[in-house]
Amino acid sequence: MPWSPRAVLLRDLVLGILGTLAFLIDLGADVWAASQYVLSGRYLWAALVLALLGLASVALQLFSWVWLRSDVSIPLAPKPPGRYLALLHLLQLGYLYRCVQGLQQGLLVWRQEVPSEFDLAYADFLSLDISMLRLFETFLETTPQLTLVLAIILQSGSAEYYQWVSICTSFVGISWALLDYHQALRTCLPSKPLLGLGASVIYFLWNLLLLWPRVLVVALFSALFPRYVALHFLGLWLVFLFWVWLQGTDFMPGPHSEWLYRATVATILYFSWFNVAEGHTRGRATIHLVFLLHDSLLLVVAWATQSAWLPSGHLLQSLLPAAGVCFLLGLALRLAYYCWLHPSRRWEPDQVDGTRGLRSLEERQLPQNRRMAQLAKNFFPKARDEAVLPWKGEVNGVL
Repeated sequence: MPWSPRAVLLRDLVLGILGTLAFLIDLGADVWAASQYVLSGRYLWAALVLALLGLASVALQLFSWVWLRSDVSIPLAPKPPGRYLALLHLLQLGYLYRCVQGLQQGLLVWRQEVPSEFDLAYADFLSLDISMLRLFETFLETTPQLTLVLAIILQSGSAEYYQWVSICTSFVGISWALLDYHQALRTCLPSKPLLGLGASVIYFLWNLLLLWPRVLVVALFSALFPRYVALHFLGLWLVFLFWVWLQGTDFMPGPHSEWLYRATVATILYFSWFNVAEGHTRGRATIHLVFLLHDSLLLVVAWATQSAWLPSGHLLQSLLPAAGVCFLLGLALRLAYYCWLHPSRRWEPDQVDGTRGLRSLEERQLPQNRRMAQLAKNFFPKARDEAVLPWKGEVNGVL
């Protein structure tokens, strides 16, 4: 096997290890922060940290368990006992189990001189689910935790060292998850090359720069009006949930589990853009951007009228202009990415046109991740005929 493909496999294996370590470090930072709040007598803050951690973990286990139950058994693939898997998910270890399973398969493929097509396809199958779960964890736990930490700092007027650690690990984890998710989508489209170094940096930066102002203004509102932030989130979440429902998503295997996916997407849309349907994507993305921008401006106006309530008012006078600059720079980088670095020649983020392509019998016998292939079809322009999608009669791409 040539060195270049082996180098790619080794890179993917190393990135998988780093992604798992990043998850564990972020988890440890949250538990550390909660313990410090308890030791300092701030029990409400500790309870909020642990509540966000627990809710996100339960949602993650539900996604993982539903997918495992719905996927058709793959020939020659490891098949742990159902009770063992159920116990792991009950103990909130389902995601870590998937990470370990993905690393084992990646190591197996890398150690083979000539990896089989099945082993390569199965490694992709596992890594795609891990990327999706990592993205869900990012917006269900990491981003809310970051918002909570910033709100605590703004309200108290000072930051402890463990809070800075939590902020740094959260920002890195969020951006990493977004970039990993984007790379995972491209693996579903064989004709589209993976992101180069320059494109990866631009994609990383514009996601980070657009997310940071939104997190800051939500944290600011939480610090000013801690009793009303839940109502604000619930109101916008219901709007986004209704919007996602109108788009007729079909991601999960059943109608009941589909609502879990829609609720998760609504949470993501509260902070960032996430495409769930094909067609007219540029219009939907623009509407979402304008909606979040107006909401953020209203939150800033609330601070301007009540700034005396916060002990960190002088710090905010420099943070808010910096957040505005970050938003404009992130928007410019996003436009530049879709104009020159996206596979499409025109700026039409996440729009798809075309028809489903035919695949050979050998290709259809390999494990294919229908969930991510469908999202890839929604994400990339002119990709509907390239995405590896299952035929009728298949479940998740396996005959």
